[in-house]
Order: sequence, then structure tokens, then C-alpha cells
Amino acid sequence: MNTETLPNFTVGELNHSIGNLLSRGFAPRFLLHASVSKSQLKNGHLWMTLTDGEANISGVIWSSCLQKLNFRPTQEDGVEIIGKLNFWENRANLVVQVIDIRPTLSTVLRQFEVVRNLLVLEGLIDEKRRRPLPKFPTNIAVLTSVPSSAYADMLRTAKERWPIAKLLIFPIPVQGDVSHKIQNTLSYLSKYYSQFGVQAIVLARGGGSREDLRVFDDEALCRQLAGFPVPVVTGLGHEDDLTVADLVSDHRAATPTASIVDLLPSIVIARDHCVQLRQRCKDYFHWSFQNKRNTIHQLRKELSLASPLRILRRQKNFLSQRRQLLEVLSPLSFLNKGFCIVHNSKNQPISTIKDIKIDDNLVIQFTDGYAESIVRSISHQKYE
Repeated sequence: MNTETLPNFTVGELNHSIGNLLSRGFAPRFLLHASVSKSQLKNGHLWMTLTDGEANISGVIWSSCLQKLNFRPTQEDGVEIIGKLNFWENRANLVVQVIDIRPTLSTVLRQFEVVRNLLVLEGLIDEKRRRPLPKFPTNIAVLTSVPSSAYADMLRTAKERWPIAKLLIFPIPVQGDVSHKIQNTLSYLSKYYSQFGVQAIVLARGGGSREDLRVFDDEALCRQLAGFPVPVVTGLGHEDDLTVADLVSDHRAATPTASIVDLLPSIVIARDHCVQLRQRCKDYFHWSFQNKRNTIHQLRKELSLASPLRILRRQKNFLSQRRQLLEVLSPLSFLNKGFCIVHNSKNQPISTIKDIKIDDNLVIQFTDGYAESIVRSISHQKYE
């Protein structure tokens, strides 16, 4: 083999050339998708083995960078890394230096499933635990990022819907590894909520990726929300986003703005309802007065009909009618018409010729007196 034409290196020169080649020919920064197969903290630096299932490469997060990151990966986490290559010439060692790192969606969803299943088994996620929201709240604690568009929309919506409600704002970080900060705020609120007159709390965060909502899947945070002394309303991310915090809350709203809409009544609807109630009351009192008036009129009529004077008049008319009827049917009326009544000696009325015989003494009654007679003859012929 002819070696005169081949480049000639020492180990240090070779490594230096490789380093120059990498620095000139490879991107200064790149995006890497991988899983953490191994993770170890040494001297404040986090060393990892990154893999895609077939190939491996070492990665490191220097301590200065690790303190600034919101997410610290653990074994089997899927990650998305912004990094650059580090090549140490003295050992020809190539590693990925992590500049920023965030979990992948699969990692976030795995944490969500683990925490959700645990809290379901403990009974902290149960529809029966959900408490009703106050109908007309006057003091609401709002935990959200300040300033933010979500915060501005919530204030505007609250002012439009129910201006008398007071929103007590408690600024919190809502992204990254900030669970302990949110828990500290919740601990303070749970201790002094009665002094503030808080009737419900709203935990809100504006839109973002599902990975940005990872903090709201934190087990300790969700336990604290489940045991909070007043109803909890969550408005986290978008309508399709679901976190464990949503599951343990008393009411889940689709967005931060929707959480205010769901919690506060509408002044327009309330005003219309009051107008309807006023009209109903007016109609009811009108109907009630009219009904009472008709009842009094009927009772007055019945009382008038039942008055002693009216009863005496009716009885008088009744007796007058009976007297007239008796006068018409009285024997005297017949006597006045020329008829007479015949009695025998025993004062028994004679109604037929069969009741008398010759020489009987009869008494004939006229309208103005009596006459006595003796029967001289009897004829069975009818008088015509």
C-alpha cells in the first residue's frame, strides 16, 4: 500500500479535524425528537441517553441551563430538544448539548392517564362530588397569568355580564414546572377565602399546545383543587383540551372567557327576567283583586238574599198567595156564587139525595145565615 499520498494525522490532529468538519458542515442548532432511555444527574448537570428505538446518542443539560428550564425529563419520557453538537477533541466524544427541551404529546398524555386513573380509584374524580355554582356570586377569585389576553377577556366579560361581581385577581405562572407556585397561591386562598368573601375560584389559562398544559396534570395540584373549600371552575386552553384539573373541578369551561360566562349570570337576562316577574306579579294582583271583587260581590248578593227583611217579604208574599188560594177554594166562595150547603140533623153535610128521606130535618147554610126545612118529597130526577 502506498502511504505517501494519504493524509497524516496524530490523534489530536484527527480529532481537531473532525471537530472543524462538524462545526463547518453541520447546523449550529437543530430540533431533535427522541426518548430518554437513561437519565442521571452529575455535579448539577443532567446526562441522558437519547434514543429513537434503533440508534442512541448522549445528551447533556448543563446546570446553568437546567435551572432555567420548565421541564426536567425522566426516564422513558418522549422529548423534543433544541440543541447543538458538542465534540470533545481530546476524547473524540460527541454529545447533544440541550438548549431547550419540552415533553412530547405522548409523554403529557401518559402523565394525564396515570394521574387520572389514580384519582379515579381514590374517588376524587366523581360527578357526585361536583358542587353547584353560586347563582349570583359577588366575590370571585381568579387565578391566571397577568398580564395576558385571557385575563383581559375575563375582565371585559365579567364587566359586561355582571358588573356588581368583584374579581379578586391572584397572578400565577401557568406554564412549565410551576405547580408548587400555584399550590402556594391555593394554600393562601384556602386559608383566607372567608375573609375575602370568596364564593368560587376560577383557574384559567389561555390557548396553547397540550404540552403547555402539562402543569395542570400535576397530582399534588389536582388533589389540592379537589379539596378546595369553595367551588372550582377551570378554563384551561381550548375546548378540546382536557386536563386532570378539569376532571377534579366542580365545573369545566371550554375557555377562560367561557368560565366567566358559566359562572356569572347575564345582567341582560336577569333584567328581562325581572321585567317578566314584574308583569307576572302585576297580572297576578290584577287577577287576585278582580277575583276578590267578584267574590265580595257574590257574597253581598247572597247576604242581600239572606237578609231577614227579604225573607219576611218572601214569606209574606208566600202567605198572601196561599191565602188567595184558600179563599178561592173556600166553601164560602161557592156560597157567594149562589150555592148552599145542606146538613142533616147531625150536622153532617148532604152530598147526595140518597142520604135523606121524607120528614128529615135539614139545615141549609147560605152565605149570610142558616135556614131549617123538612123534607116533604124526594125526586130522583136531575135538576135542569
